[in-house]
Parts: sequence; C-alpha cells; structure tokens
Amino acid sequence: MSYKIEKLSLENFPPQLLEIPQPPKSLYIVGKLPPEDSIYLAVIGSRKYTSYGKEACERLIDGLRGYPIVIVSGLALGIDAIAHKAALRAGLTTLAFPGSGLDARVLYPRSNFPLAEEILRQGGALISEFEPDFRATEWSFPRRNRIVAGMCRAVLVVEAPEKSGARITARLATEYNRDVLAVPGSIFSESSKGTNILIRQGATPITKSEDILEALGFEIKEQGEKSKDVYKDCSAEELAVLKLLNEPCARDILIRALQKPTHETNTLLSIMEIKGLIKEELGGIRKC
Repeated sequence: MSYKIEKLSLENFPPQLLEIPQPPKSLYIVGKLPPEDSIYLAVIGSRKYTSYGKEACERLIDGLRGYPIVIVSGLALGIDAIAHKAALRAGLTTLAFPGSGLDARVLYPRSNFPLAEEILRQGGALISEFEPDFRATEWSFPRRNRIVAGMCRAVLVVEAPEKSGARITARLATEYNRDVLAVPGSIFSESSKGTNILIRQGATPITKSEDILEALGFEIKEQGEKSKDVYKDCSAEELAVLKLLNEPCARDILIRALQKPTHETNTLLSIMEIKGLIKEELGGIRKC
C-alpha cells in the first residue's frame, strides 16, 4: 500500500473549508479526495462509548450504504474509530482528520494505524493541516475539530458527556451554518447528557438512518429498492439466511432450518458477520 504524503495547493482545497473563519493555511493528504458531488457527514462522539452508542453508530451508518455520503471523523479511539469502521463495512468512503501530522511515525493514536491503512486501502484519505512530523498536543485536537465541522454538510454526535470535544465541534458546526444532528440517549447515562443537551438546544434528533438522509437532502429510497442495493452481491446461501432473519434467531435454530452441516453453516455465518450483513449478540443473530 502506498503511503505518500502530498501537500494540497490552495486551488485544490475542498471549497467548503474556505468558507469558515480561520481556514487552514495548508493541508496535507495521504490518499485522495472523493468526487466533488459527494456529501460529507461528520460522525463524532465520546472516546468512552457505551454498547448503546456503538450499536447506534454502526446501525445508522449501515443504513447509508448506496448513497454518495462520505463519513468524516477524527481517527480517535471510541466513536470516531467505530464510525470509520462502520463506513468501510457499508462500502462508504471515509476521511480521517487526526490531531497530529500524517507521518507514520507520529500518526495519533498509534493503535489506530492499522485502521488508517484500511481507510487508504479502500479509497479514503488521511488529512491534516499540521506538518507531517507534528506530534499531537492538547491544543491540536480542538484546532482539528474546526476543520471536521467545516468540511461537512452536517455533524452527527452519537454520544457525548456534558463537557466534551464533541460538543465543541457541534458548536463550531452551528457557527459555520452546518446542521447539527444528535442521537438521543438515556436520561440516566452520563454519555448521553451532551447529546440530549444538543437536542434541547435545537439539534435534529436522529433515531434512524432515514433521519440522516432527510437532513442531508436525499430522496429516501423505497424499502425494496434499498434492500436490492444492500443485498445485490449476496450468494444464494446468504439470501437464504437473511430470509430466515425477519426477526432475531438463535444460531442452533438457524443451523437446523438451513439443513446443512454445522461447520458449513458456522463458516457461512462468520463470513456474513465480517461482511456486515448480520450481527450476533445476546445469543441471537439479526440482520444489520
């Protein structure tokens, strides 16, 4: 895989970044920018996510497959990384804006370097205004956040404590005249206090993928058309499994219903989970 850092000339800057106060003076990139007609959606949230936040993020992004949407986030641990991975599984381009330079020796966080490589492998990009050898500092993350907000048509906050970088990014998005979207959460959860406050302040509540599509101005596909896009590359065996999963089903019931050797069915289910078609949790398997 090629890892070549290039400096974008001013005329090649994404035009939306030139609209914000204090636009970046320079941009470095590894990979390539998506087509000009792409719609950028920032997906951000807490590093200390809950299982609810993880599943909400994954399901919402999975429902965007087939649309020309680019998922933008900060490559951080937590919801950022979950968003990037969910985008890759859904076949969406994703852009990562780390709070460091792009040189492989300083890219932050180091534990997400394999994720950065996968983003590039699948046609996405890493972008930073910092010099390639710049190491992340406390102040570089809020500075990075203004670019994430400015780059996008809308910012989706999945989970955020009352005081968090995600809420700062949402405030910047409002100042830049971008839409702010937020996933409602439990009134008892510290991780949802920030998102619930955003909704009270006027953010659009998001409870399904169609809410995001509507906010981004898309005409929502009919369910049959959408299903056709999602499952067009499935094998006959995979379609047989999906047909049985109109509601969550235990693994042993699926094995009996498919009437195939147990090891073959387990292999099939593992492949489908890797492809993002199904998910197993709490002893049951469901469609994604």
